Amino acid sequence: MFEILTQWHSTFLDTGRVPDILGAVIVTVVIGMITGPLAGNAKPFFWLILDLFFGRIGDRLDRKERKKGDLVGRGFFITTLALILFALIGQMMALGVFVSPYPTITRILLLSLIFTSGSLWFVLLRLYFAMDQGKVTQGAYYGAARTTRRNLSMADDYAITRAAMGMSVRTFDKGLVAPALWYLIGGFPFVMIYTALAAASWRFGKDGFGKGFAAAPLALERLLGMIPSILSALIITISAGFTPTAKSHKAIVTWMGAKGRASYEEGGLPVSALAWALNVSLGGAYQDLSGSAIKGVWVGPQGATAKLNPKHLRRAIYTNAIAHIVFAAMLLSLYVWGGIL
Repeated sequence: MFEILTQWHSTFLDTGRVPDILGAVIVTVVIGMITGPLAGNAKPFFWLILDLFFGRIGDRLDRKERKKGDLVGRGFFITTLALILFALIGQMMALGVFVSPYPTITRILLLSLIFTSGSLWFVLLRLYFAMDQGKVTQGAYYGAARTTRRNLSMADDYAITRAAMGMSVRTFDKGLVAPALWYLIGGFPFVMIYTALAAASWRFGKDGFGKGFAAAPLALERLLGMIPSILSALIITISAGFTPTAKSHKAIVTWMGAKGRASYEEGGLPVSALAWALNVSLGGAYQDLSGSAIKGVWVGPQGATAKLNPKHLRRAIYTNAIAHIVFAAMLLSLYVWGGIL
């Protein structure tokens, strides 16, 4: 049995990369909290790079009047270009680390461009303080709108709070846990491939309600992101146990096929776990930044309130912060286990 565990460890996970991940998390927390999100967007830096290179051309190709088959083909073409570009960047990163006189520092700095954490807290806290003072101006929710790609200008405070709370766990899942896991498995080439798919799904996916343009990245990201999503939901469930008034045992209900769960494209198990643990309703219909009407589902236990206030947002922020600590503890345990093996 010990030999099997050793072989699995050496084949699928390089626990020697754990310090790189922890270092990058610290960097993103500190810098993100000091500077805030780049251009108001709390997603990882390389997600913004994909938006810069492929966002406008993707919008031009993703026309509602086109047939679904045509849109799927066009989306597949854009996804292929993004994968090629990001795979090349991943290879260049690996080469840069190899020739760098300070490889550890180089790895940490490069990973900090793939992760996000502090900038997310910056956006959430700015919105929370504005809501707590009753001064929800455009500047208060701008970061949440940019990060979630939702048009929040016509939304009420309840809808803005729901969007921000969902954003807290979805960004934790796709912007930290998933890329960290793929970095452990395959280093920079693997994590950049995942980053391209996650960023494309965020930019064009419309939470799975599109006509087909994002079918390719959504399907591929789901293939690579399902296991990290389960891990993220587990972390959220554990973290809820340390959150005042939250009930982690209710989050466990979502693991058993209960109604009121989010689809994978709408946040999946992590969003469902948060909604059930805090006894709130998340999701709902909204308009995205491209003007599309998205008929999002309601996520949470039956009878839970959707009229969320700053106290609900504060608990979500607290849960997110605890989730970072739990994730770091898991990584350290994995590192110790790797040293034993």
